[in-house]
Amino acid sequence: MYENNDEIEIDLRELFFVLKKHVLIVILTAVVFAGGAGVITKFAMTPIYSSTAQLYVFSKNTSLANLTDLELGTKLTQDYMVLVTTRPVLNQVIKDLKLSYTYEDMVGKVTAQNPTDTRILQLTVSDPDPELAQKMTQDLAKVTSTMVAKKMAMDAPTILEDSYLPKNPDSPNTKKNVLAGGILGLCLAAFIILLIHLMNDTVRTEDDIEKYLGLNTLTSIPLNKEEAKERKHKGRHKRKGAKKTK
Repeated sequence: MYENNDEIEIDLRELFFVLKKHVLIVILTAVVFAGGAGVITKFAMTPIYSSTAQLYVFSKNTSLANLTDLELGTKLTQDYMVLVTTRPVLNQVIKDLKLSYTYEDMVGKVTAQNPTDTRILQLTVSDPDPELAQKMTQDLAKVTSTMVAKKMAMDAPTILEDSYLPKNPDSPNTKKNVLAGGILGLCLAAFIILLIHLMNDTVRTEDDIEKYLGLNTLTSIPLNKEEAKERKHKGRHKRKGAKKTK
């Protein structure tokens, strides 16, 4: 068991030094990927802006001291969340603002939320045009309030907060995409470098001879530059001769 642990430790150290040797390539790849993600985010992705309005669901005749009425208001908020995305409501918004969107388009733009333990209904509309997002959100709040009184025979919810003009896009997140691109480039470069190293079974050093062949080297004779050139030249000559005989 100890021998296996030693082998694993040696292998990990070897991989660490391989990455250390090619650290510049890894960093450069990470920078390239991060820059590419930033460029794509800025020039190829459409920014989306979101505006939010809030409705307060509470009957004028309800007493604050009545717990049953408070619970009823909370349950009604859940019903109103479903009402927001119905065809009568969204088609009325499309008609009021003379939009080119279809009902299906509007459903994908609208989000209704109810913060826990509240009777507040948050309506959010997202669109590439920040001014249009604000207009659609405000009109959606008005139409929802009117439809509640008309269709459900209830007191119309009060618009607690009007929609606002969004200044910054919600998506895409440039910083997040740049960070993700950098991490992806880092991991990809490290993976390729380690894969090439692990697949290379060439015997290059005395340690490799002992590791792969199980032999101990007594001594080594280094080649001078002229001998190394001669061997390379002979190797090329043999290859050319072999091609000619074919």
